[in-house]
Amino acid sequence: MIDDIFLFVNIVQQQSLTKAAAKLGIPTATVSRRLKHLEEQLGSKLIHRSARAFTLSSQGDIFYNAYVDLVEQFEARQQQLDKQMNSLDGPLKVLAPSNISTSLLRPMWSSFIRQYPEIKLDLNLSNDTQDLTASQADIALRIGPQASSSLYQKRVGAIDTLLVASADYLTNNPPPTQLSDLTNHRLIGSHHIAHWQMNNSVTGKQQALRPRFSCLINDVKLISQLVGDGLGIALLPYSEIAQQLEAGKLIRVLPQWQGPVREIYALWPSGKLLSNRALCLRDCIEQYLKNELIS
Repeated sequence: MIDDIFLFVNIVQQQSLTKAAAKLGIPTATVSRRLKHLEEQLGSKLIHRSARAFTLSSQGDIFYNAYVDLVEQFEARQQQLDKQMNSLDGPLKVLAPSNISTSLLRPMWSSFIRQYPEIKLDLNLSNDTQDLTASQADIALRIGPQASSSLYQKRVGAIDTLLVASADYLTNNPPPTQLSDLTNHRLIGSHHIAHWQMNNSVTGKQQALRPRFSCLINDVKLISQLVGDGLGIALLPYSEIAQQLEAGKLIRVLPQWQGPVREIYALWPSGKLLSNRALCLRDCIEQYLKNELIS
């Protein structure tokens, strides 16, 4: 009934069913049918109309005056909201993991800020999962899908995890030739990848490992540095070690084997429409990850 009241007020303001239909972008026949339905619900004729005349009935005049202010306030607020949602000028609060933001995504952030100076980016980095609703953030990035019905989520990319060691370590220790050989090596583990689900890219074989770590650390950047210092073998996201691999500071171990894929998701509250600013960032991240060589 609310929609029909909104329609009725627009009919009166336009003084025509045809003009109201054009303003609202719906067929004139639909306007006529819904007006008739509203009159039947109220049990009163609201408008007297003919080829030459368009007048409100007494009941129609009372009904119009009762609701016109509310409808006009709603329309004004809707226009303001549409402007805010569609404009790129304004604030954008984002939650994102520190590790991938300062490594893999760093060029993307620079490009985004340079390309959209009108967006006032409020970027909050943490490797701990922050509450999206409590923080009142517009959008967040997470590693892996989130088990929450209160969030919309879209996969925007993925990162492979690779076994790596330094050249010094492999010189001083016999390089493993199969997964079982890893039990004879110093393994540095991450809290984020405590169990290793390995996949063979050649044969398609899968094998689960429960490594006995020489140490367990909750920061992958430090792990990559310790591996670079020749202290062991680790399973690390490609995003953290791409530069060391390219420079030869780290070397892939058992290159036919890869660890679990770390999927990157964009999240936002299910009861909230994404603004153009948030949509713009989400699309920028997705496009950047498509163009970036992940593994």
